[in-house]
Amino acid sequence: MKIKSLSLENRPGKDLTLNEKIFGLLPREDIIARVVRWQLSKRRLGNHSVKTRSDIKMTTAKMYKQKGTGKARHGSGAVSQFRGGGMAHGPVVHSHSHRLNKKVRKLGIKSALSDKFKLGKLVILDSLKCDGKTSSLKKNFDKLGVDNALIISGEKIDENFIKASSNIKNLDILSYQGINVYDIIKKDNLIIVDDALKLIEERLS
Repeated sequence: MKIKSLSLENRPGKDLTLNEKIFGLLPREDIIARVVRWQLSKRRLGNHSVKTRSDIKMTTAKMYKQKGTGKARHGSGAVSQFRGGGMAHGPVVHSHSHRLNKKVRKLGIKSALSDKFKLGKLVILDSLKCDGKTSSLKKNFDKLGVDNALIISGEKIDENFIKASSNIKNLDILSYQGINVYDIIKKDNLIIVDDALKLIEERLS
């Protein structure tokens, strides 16, 4: 699988060979959905809770005698039947996260990458060096035809690029170490820097 790298000025660079086992798979939408669900479940706080009868500060004395009143039998006023009482079977603090096999998670990333390549939404950049000006960087992305993208960088990233891209809407930068399915599919385009491409293929191969 061949792809030509580009510069920020949209000039063609060298020819690159992509790993078919990573970028040439038939995208599995079911696997992508499972991985996204796994990612988002870990982000949920799960701190929703209500007070039960044991959390309500109220006298535990019996409110009236057991028999002879013609009313229902009641004890504590902290139960859910009365105003100010605790809730029965309400939500409690718990974690929403669940386990997902590493092979499934890796297959999800491969499917997301393959999907971007199949749709022609994958761009390989030679480097991210720029003059640090947002206006000029925005013009370069317009030349590339990109207005909504995730950029995967290598071990080092140009500080001028970070400074210039911070004011550009719908543009996210992520290290190759943090590559994940949700961030990939959330953006229309995927831009991978040349030096990050090798690191991604080593991680997923």
